[in-house]
Amino acid sequence: MSLRTALRGSIARGTFKRFLSSLSAAELRFLHYDFALWARDDQLPPQAAQDGADWTTWLMLGGRGAGKTRAGAEWVRARAARTRDARIALVGETLTDARAVMVEGVSGLLSVHPPEARPHYEPSKRQVTFQSGAVAQLFSAEDPESLRGPQFSAAWCDELGKWRRPQETWDMLQFGLRLGDTPQQVVTTTPRPVPLIKALLTDPRTVVTRVATAANAANLAPAFLERIVGRYRGTRLGRQELEAELLEDRPDSLWPRAMIERARVSAAPVLRRVVVAVDPPASSGPDADACGIVVAGVDEASRAYVLADLTREGVRPLDWARAVTSAYRRFEADRIVVEVNQGGDMVEAVLRQVDESVPVKPVRATRGKVLRAEPVAALYEQGRVAHVGAFPQLEDEMCDFGADGLSGGGSPDRVDALVWALTELCLRASSTPRVRAL
Repeated sequence: MSLRTALRGSIARGTFKRFLSSLSAAELRFLHYDFALWARDDQLPPQAAQDGADWTTWLMLGGRGAGKTRAGAEWVRARAARTRDARIALVGETLTDARAVMVEGVSGLLSVHPPEARPHYEPSKRQVTFQSGAVAQLFSAEDPESLRGPQFSAAWCDELGKWRRPQETWDMLQFGLRLGDTPQQVVTTTPRPVPLIKALLTDPRTVVTRVATAANAANLAPAFLERIVGRYRGTRLGRQELEAELLEDRPDSLWPRAMIERARVSAAPVLRRVVVAVDPPASSGPDADACGIVVAGVDEASRAYVLADLTREGVRPLDWARAVTSAYRRFEADRIVVEVNQGGDMVEAVLRQVDESVPVKPVRATRGKVLRAEPVAALYEQGRVAHVGAFPQLEDEMCDFGADGLSGGGSPDRVDALVWALTELCLRASSTPRVRAL
């Protein structure tokens, strides 16, 4: 029985401590440095495809602290141990980053090796020599020309999304990857919508791994998880830096992401009006459009606050009606604003079937969706709208809403509800206000 099999069996039987106490110091050290045993599946390199074709690039998109540096260093370690004549390029944002993170960092090449097997690092030569005879050289993405000439069998590129000259550096590296039977490269980076990353995502020889910060929570400080992850969860920055999402702006979007981020606040002040806006679907069932439900309010200074996105998907009329009336009660709203182009009186009747006491204001669209949305987008530009917290699905839809609607041609149910809410609060004469604190 192998040591790995014995260890996993002991964990399964609940005898982990007894098993460890039976091991020698050498065996314990072996376990400590056996990355394949401790690593998460998303930190291990992908296997060859079933048709026998191997990958060229392993693109690991990871959040902050997700363990992507460790994965890159361990991949290089395994490559160097397997191939004695391996020549490996280590490409960082700068030479300082390559040295401080990729080589000398807490998850860098020196740290992942046992002390007796640690490679020899020569800073003056920008070179790491492994005991197998394999050699790794350090390069900076600020100097693409330094990659002209050397040749490699493998490469590790770190934080490609931050490279100042990404395409030039990448091109020079590709010309140098010409040793061995299957030159490969691993890219470990926080995702950013730069052209090179987008091109790699569409390359059939690229294998993509996405890892959120939360996957490595066991190795992160609890204070970091509470303070940073809690604060930025759902925001654009958090989705990019923590969830490893690649977020882009549509060029003609009415709501650029930067504009939404500027409007984000942690809490709303005392509000003089609150409405629940509803964009009901034309049909029901799992394939029907979503029922857009957005709650918003306005303060004494006429600044609007988006309080909630409670949109429901694939539900029956009574289900979304219950969600709407529940929101009306929860947020102590003044009224429910409902578009009645689809369904007419039936929409109001469904709501009253759930709660006949709720005040419902039917509204009818006489202009196209884009024309209705443009004045609301102008409110954001003027700083007259804030989002209380983050609403990822609503904000994604806003950022994908342009001159011809959504890029995929779907129904902008969340945007429609948002437009109705803010139109009622800011672009129409309001009814007699009453003050409440949220």
